Amino acid sequence: MRKFDVLIIGSGLAGLTLALHLASTRSICLITKRELNDSSSHWAQGGIAAVLADDDTIEAHIQDTLIAGAGLCDPEVTRFVVEHSRETVQWLIDQGVPFTREDDNSGFHLTREGGHSRRRIIHAADATGHAVQETLAEKVRRHPNITVLEHHIAVDLITAKKNDRRNNRCLGAYVLDQQQGKVVTIGAQNTVLATGGAGKVYLYTTNPDVATGDGVAMGWRAGCRVANMEFIQFHPTCLYHPQAKSFLITEAVRGEGGILKLPDGTRFMPEHDERAELAPRDVVARAIDYEMKKRGIDCVYLDISHRPADFILSHFPTIYRRCFELSIDITKQPIPVVPAAHYSCGGLMTDMNSRTDLPHLYAIGEAACTGLHGANRLASNSLLECMVFARATAIDILTQRGMEIPELPDWDESRVTDADEEIVITHNWSELRRFMWNYVGIVRTNKRLTRAMHRINLLRDEVHEFYSNFRVNGDLIELRNLLQVAELIVRSAMERQESRGLHYSKDYPEMLPEAIPTVLEPSNYYSLLDHMHGRRKRKTSA
Repeated sequence: MRKFDVLIIGSGLAGLTLALHLASTRSICLITKRELNDSSSHWAQGGIAAVLADDDTIEAHIQDTLIAGAGLCDPEVTRFVVEHSRETVQWLIDQGVPFTREDDNSGFHLTREGGHSRRRIIHAADATGHAVQETLAEKVRRHPNITVLEHHIAVDLITAKKNDRRNNRCLGAYVLDQQQGKVVTIGAQNTVLATGGAGKVYLYTTNPDVATGDGVAMGWRAGCRVANMEFIQFHPTCLYHPQAKSFLITEAVRGEGGILKLPDGTRFMPEHDERAELAPRDVVARAIDYEMKKRGIDCVYLDISHRPADFILSHFPTIYRRCFELSIDITKQPIPVVPAAHYSCGGLMTDMNSRTDLPHLYAIGEAACTGLHGANRLASNSLLECMVFARATAIDILTQRGMEIPELPDWDESRVTDADEEIVITHNWSELRRFMWNYVGIVRTNKRLTRAMHRINLLRDEVHEFYSNFRVNGDLIELRNLLQVAELIVRSAMERQESRGLHYSKDYPEMLPEAIPTVLEPSNYYSLLDHMHGRRKRKTSA
């Protein structure tokens, strides 16, 4: 058993920011499934929304966020995040992040994205996530109080008294060392889930392979509520090419004048929304989905070639290089694009200090539902949210008195064996992602959701049996988590009998007059599972 003051699960922007805010006075263990820079944050292209320009205001940014969120944003949380945007960006500048400057070097270049009424997106060309991650990861690696464990994946949280909410608390986690094939026990005074989103639950996604909803699934199993899981943001423009895996075309291309066109060159967005290409992502994604299904086409096209070539090369060098590798010259040709699963607006319910329902367990970043995004995230608010709540978490942890970490039981493998064959994992993973794409995608119906839930129930029994009888590995852990998150998404979608934000139902096309969040409670659910499956072979409570 290893003991730390704080265990951070996940190495995206939220996790790195928190580690650096705490490391001067706390011992930190930061675990990551692959390398330190393998996260969704690393691939973020657009930038960070912040009130920096003289003609911008906090009220304008708040209003844009509330409009995009379709009535479900928490006004107090929204104001809290926006009011801390300038100091958050300044902290990154102080860390040395190389944000793009104006041509005359008079200040930082700000771009505009869909849903924003002003230019307020500070960026590092079209690879902001990469620039921020590289800068912070280097500082994390060098800090003597931060222990980084790469190729380690959390299996489950360890709790004090799982069936006693009043006296329960998080004590750490069981973590699989994927290189050694052994599960280690890590105890911590505070544990933070910074695991990112769950894009890999869908067949097509802009997310990296690590986005398997681990934090939400672990928190749910530990007894935490989740909220608004039905609101999955599909990014309108993912590069469509047989050799292009999960390559996003940033919102900023449309912000700088990119036009969406049909294969014959006809522009179509003005027919769907008066804001045209600068409408919020849910509007644009549904418009593209509509045109593709109506016309039986494989993709639409995003054209920025009417802008000067020097402008395109300086603002979108990463996109230019990747498209050029695929024989697409974006200074002369349009980019073939399709929508793809991009961001989870829901997650584990947290308060203003990022606390979950389980004492000493926090959630930050995409794994959390803070109330900022509502029914649809405003572009480039996610990186801002990561850092604002990472700092709030650090402040809350630093105000606590230290507590003793008890000795925790080792992971019990006495009644499991090595799997005789793992084709079950591969097959179930593929089946899950495909039916989620077909049945729980951009446009939903009751019939599709019912079909999805039926298949989830079948897969859950298979995966539960496999998990209970064989030694765990990374693929099994991720499949188990993805299946849990898929169920939460479908259950939430079934409960929302209206169309709002990112959730569009053909059975309930109207929006109800009152905006109510979807909150799922795990207690009744797990009493049912215990009855169905009997007692688990493994214990995750001390």
